[in-house]
Order: sequence, then structure tokens, then C-alpha cells
Amino acid sequence: MYDILIVGGGPAGLTAGLYNARARMNVALLEKMAPGGQVLTTDWVENYPGFPDGISGFELMDRMKGQPEKFGLEIRSEDVLRLEFRDDRKLVTTNRETYETRALILACGASWKKLGVEGESNLMGRGVSYCATCDGPFYRDQPVAVIGGGDTAVEESLFLTRFASRIYHVHRRDELRAVKLLQERAMAEEKIEFVWDSVPLRILGADGVEGIELRNVKTGETSRREVQGVFIFIGTLPNTELVQGLVDLDDAGFVLTDDQMETSVPGVFAAGDMRSKSFRQISTAVGEGAAAAHGAEKYVEDMQGV
Repeated sequence: MYDILIVGGGPAGLTAGLYNARARMNVALLEKMAPGGQVLTTDWVENYPGFPDGISGFELMDRMKGQPEKFGLEIRSEDVLRLEFRDDRKLVTTNRETYETRALILACGASWKKLGVEGESNLMGRGVSYCATCDGPFYRDQPVAVIGGGDTAVEESLFLTRFASRIYHVHRRDELRAVKLLQERAMAEEKIEFVWDSVPLRILGADGVEGIELRNVKTGETSRREVQGVFIFIGTLPNTELVQGLVDLDDAGFVLTDDQMETSVPGVFAAGDMRSKSFRQISTAVGEGAAAAHGAEKYVEDMQGV
């Protein structure tokens, strides 16, 4: 039986693993994909402390992975299929076997929201993308559209200026939510054209994206932009399928915790983007991972009467 199992290998999970491994807990981390989470697809990170000139998302997560491994964290590439909570232990069933653990830290992250418009699902992977870092190079010297008004959307528009001939940045309001520094950079970029007060109606194309049809939310008028790619960044949905009906969630489906990151089930903790909160950043995930690790360690010690 493990002292602590961690599900999810993003910044929160890796930080929890670092703290628990250094505390010499019997701990393992389960991650179905490559450790790193969504940060792996981030081109450049410049708001994480300690890197004044910025660092690539890949390099940052590679360092985060190597540090807990140095202290003996076991990282297993397995897909968690089912959880079962009992008073004295938690059962974690993966695609390979079932593990027992005294405490469990959930750091499953979140997934990109979909627009839900005609053409989106049919053209996914054929011009519709949720990752400019992954797919941007395919659109060299071609026009593309970016949907969204937050930090991620603006960052991805700026990244796409390396490749695309034109970026139509579509936002449903007449001002962005992104931080001012990113707004200033985007406004100064000649390749980016903002399409304000507009929402997508349809993504056009048969075998690939050929354009996007938009509606102005103030006038009701429709327009079309000829683009070969559509990049969508309108928020996230929590990856909480595993805990539906097991722990308390908020109205949006994110996990509710106390300030120690403990959920409504004693000994089950949650950290990172799947947790209910108002601000989702690498730095907040790291802090929550550390808090969850501390809470889980104390829970196990109390169980053992230490």
C-alpha cells in the first residue's frame, strides 16, 4: 500500500510529488500522457518566478519532472479508470492494475472548451485546433482566426505571427480580458486584426478549413473571413469525470476544497486547474500542489499515529 498516490503530472502533481518524495513518503505519480500537462504546449512562459528572460513550456516542465525524480518519485505511465474511497484506504484502478493508498492527491487538470458550432467537430485536426504551439507551423503564410479574449488567446495570437500571414482575432466583447502587457503587444502587431463584438456561427470547409462565418452581437450582421485555420481559446472544462458523485463539485464542475486542498472526502486532496478557484496559473498550481502534499502527509501521519 502506498502512503500517497498522485493522479496527474502537471505542475500541481509534480510539485506534490517533489514535496512528498523529499519527505520520504511512499509515493507514486500516475500520468496517462507525458508529464507536464497543458504547459507542454505553451511556447514561452515569462510569468513564472525565477526566469526573468522567460523559459519554454517544455523546458520548464522537463525541469519540474526531473527534480522530484531526483528525490525518488516514481512516475508511472498509466490511465486511471476508476476510484473507490474507503475509510482506511483509497483504491485506484488503472489500465494495468489496482493500487491501494492511504491518501490521494488529484491533479487531473482541465481541457479546452469547445465552441459547439457547426463544422468544429468535423474539422478538428483538419484546420480546427486548440494549440497554436502544436499546429501553428502548419499555417505558414496562411490566414488564420483566433477565438477568445483571455491571456491564452492573446499569447497564441502573438505566437502565430511567426507563421501566419494574417490573424483575425475574434472576441465577443469590445475589449480583451488579457493582461495589459499582452494587449499592448497584440495591438502593436501588424499581422493581428481584431474583430470585436463577434462570435463564430460556422466553421466552413469540407476536407479542411476554408473560412469562418461570424455574427456581430450588437448589430446582428454576419460576415465571413477566409482562413485556413481556426484556433479556439475560450476557457477550460475540469477533468473531473473520475470523481463525479464521489466528491463535492461547484456549479461548473470544479472540485471544492478547503485551504489545505482537502476535498469533501477525508484523505482525498485536489490541486491545480481541476480545483474550484478564480485564477489558474502555473504558479497557483505549484502552490496548491505543495499545500496538497503537506495536507496528505499530515493525514497519513495522523492515520499512523505519528
